[in-house]
Amino acid sequence: MSINVNKELLRDLLEKLCKIDGASGQEDKVRKFILDTIGDKCECRITPLGCVIAEYKGKKPAAKKLMISAHMDEVGLIVTGINADGTLNINCVGGVEADAVIGRQVRLESGIIGAVGSRAVHNMTEEQRKTAPKFDGLYIDIGALDKADAQKQVSLGDYAYFTCGYAARNGIICSKAIDDRAGCAIMLAMILENALPYDCTFTFVTQEEIGLRGARTAAFDVAPDFALVLEATTAADIPLSEGDKRCCILGEGPVVSYMDRSTLYDRELYKLSVKLAEDMGIKRQTKTVIAGGNDSGAIHISRSGVRTCAVSVPCRYLHTPCCVINEEDYFDSYALSLAMAMEILSGRV
Repeated sequence: MSINVNKELLRDLLEKLCKIDGASGQEDKVRKFILDTIGDKCECRITPLGCVIAEYKGKKPAAKKLMISAHMDEVGLIVTGINADGTLNINCVGGVEADAVIGRQVRLESGIIGAVGSRAVHNMTEEQRKTAPKFDGLYIDIGALDKADAQKQVSLGDYAYFTCGYAARNGIICSKAIDDRAGCAIMLAMILENALPYDCTFTFVTQEEIGLRGARTAAFDVAPDFALVLEATTAADIPLSEGDKRCCILGEGPVVSYMDRSTLYDRELYKLSVKLAEDMGIKRQTKTVIAGGNDSGAIHISRSGVRTCAVSVPCRYLHTPCCVINEEDYFDSYALSLAMAMEILSGRV
């Protein structure tokens, strides 16, 4: 099977999507970009939780109903209090480790730039130095004079976003929010390229990072026979990681897992991914650690059950201010996902 991959389109879509701020429950700007990009290529509706359900019409009906899905939200921070000195108490939105954000620059919803601070090392006890930091020991400093000054600029419940910037060099891409703007970009490229000759339902879902909530409702709405979840997944191919602890490796192709903490994936679809990758001459890998999860966990148990597979781009430093991927893995994720969709929609599975 030969798949045409429009690499420039995929690069452009990923960069534009990653630069948009949209944490769980606040995906409005991402959703607007997606709807503006799709234009009249799909019939779209918005669910009460803000998911986009895009009905794509091909030249012929599909043998089976397929839902291709990716989540719009990213991890971030949220303001939980304002202190007398004008600093902001914070917590995480999604699975963010406190030590990954100390000293980082962030941008609040109002556009104000701040820095994440913590207790100074020289003020820590020996025991505190041995303990991993927690969010109740962190704050954002926006340079406010006092609480009243801060209240003029920030409200409780405001989000704060990482300001990593976007960089691409030597086939490596660094950015915030690659999880899961990569999946959204792949879906948009499929639609814009008219890549599927069959009818198909694309779902751009919300609130994955806080419990797979949008996907659960979207899957109930769509009631698909099959689901293909497009994601980014943890790669630990970095110094100090050895053997199976590396989980998956940049440059070794898309990740198709047989199991994670929330899903036992459809075995026939898993085997299909192996065959198609071999037929197309592209790399493909699986995770060497059973860990993590994604929207598949909610989708595959919707209604009477949905046959589900996930194709993920391996990503270093997931859920941190700066994710890192290999663009060839990203391009091959597009190719493998499209090939699998063609097999499902044609009825060959």
